[in-house]
Amino acid sequence: MQNNAPKIITVVQARMSSTRLPAKVMMSLAGKPLLARMVERVAMSPFVGKIVVAATVDPADDPIVEVCEREGIEVFRGDPQDLLDRHYQAGLEYGADAVAKIPSDVPLICPNVITRVIKYYIDNANRFDYVSNLHPATYPDGNDVEIMSMDALRQAWTEAERKFEREHTTPYLWENPGRFRIGNVWWEAGLDYSMTHRWTIDYEEDYLFIKAVYDKLYRSNPRFTLYDILRLLDREPEIREINEKYAGVNWYRHHLDELKTVASDQTRRIDE
Repeated sequence: MQNNAPKIITVVQARMSSTRLPAKVMMSLAGKPLLARMVERVAMSPFVGKIVVAATVDPADDPIVEVCEREGIEVFRGDPQDLLDRHYQAGLEYGADAVAKIPSDVPLICPNVITRVIKYYIDNANRFDYVSNLHPATYPDGNDVEIMSMDALRQAWTEAERKFEREHTTPYLWENPGRFRIGNVWWEAGLDYSMTHRWTIDYEEDYLFIKAVYDKLYRSNPRFTLYDILRLLDREPEIREINEKYAGVNWYRHHLDELKTVASDQTRRIDE
């Protein structure tokens, strides 16, 4: 990394109180809690800087702190509902120039994808305030990486007022491309699997899918990549079928009437 590169912290937001799958960050993958495996994969990228798990001040999140202390992972505790505040305060606490945001429910995230997005931001720091691989998304769902300057994060923290802008941290940035310089990283394969391949966890079937992938790949190669997963699914399509019914389902579906830059074909509704 360049000597003049910005000081980056990577924030992995985590909580115990998931509505659909409570305590999902504690579910076991290859003998450790999902959160520990998740951070393990994030740490495989040389560009993430210091990794900080951002839990909440809710006592229910004490088990997250215990796991992080046991695994030697930094923890920051903040507002239970205002994730924008949690990310901003974590950035201040660790003296960051830029904050990368990765959710805790993507334990199959490819370290090479993380590197590609953060390096693109570093290489173009004079051109962009915010870079992600989500606007538009092309990688399989569950490879979410966002990075923003502290100046941009501070502006969003100061000005964002709507509930979903505070809950999801970054919409105020990417929903205002006229005010912020927005960059995007597309999948280098030239494909778009964002609505067809679901590698994130929100439902029991998602966990069973992710566990099956870990059971098949982790022991022989803990650094397995996006392409290793795709080859596995080609060999054993029944694994992909485990949670296929939720492909394309994401949080956008609840806010299509509020979002300006997200089209209806970028999400899928289901009966819940």
